[in-house]
Amino acid sequence: MLTKKGKYGLKAMVDLAQLQPGETAFITEIALRNNLPKKFLDTIMLELRNAGFLRSKKGPGGGYALARPASEIRVGQVIRTLDGPLAPIRCASRTAYEVCDDCSDPENCHVRRSMIVVRDAVADILDNMTLAQFAASEKDAVVAPLLSEAG
Repeated sequence: MLTKKGKYGLKAMVDLAQLQPGETAFITEIALRNNLPKKFLDTIMLELRNAGFLRSKKGPGGGYALARPASEIRVGQVIRTLDGPLAPIRCASRTAYEVCDDCSDPENCHVRRSMIVVRDAVADILDNMTLAQFAASEKDAVVAPLLSEAG
């Protein structure tokens, strides 16, 4: 499940993706436009900047902007930065794998095997979706390219 941190971060990234090239936005503006708590957004934006998704400038004419074009930022990368692995349970994760306390045979566990399929499906969609597609206003602009790639 996407956390509030992940959701707010994606909303802020979409907000910035819709700016004109060279334009920046202050956190207060982003928070107001998207009905997000400013203090929490401060932390999220700093994390996204430290991960290389955003650039910031202080002072007049300053604010935040995307560090690279929205067409080069993958939604899966943003979510992993803010929320960690995409796997629904730890034992299905590639990067944060942990054996469940109640599992005696992880290799043959039906729950784990099913959750690996879920993880792979979610990762396939989010890792092939750019922020530009995600920010597109029309549903077909997001769904159509993903369906054509999968088919």
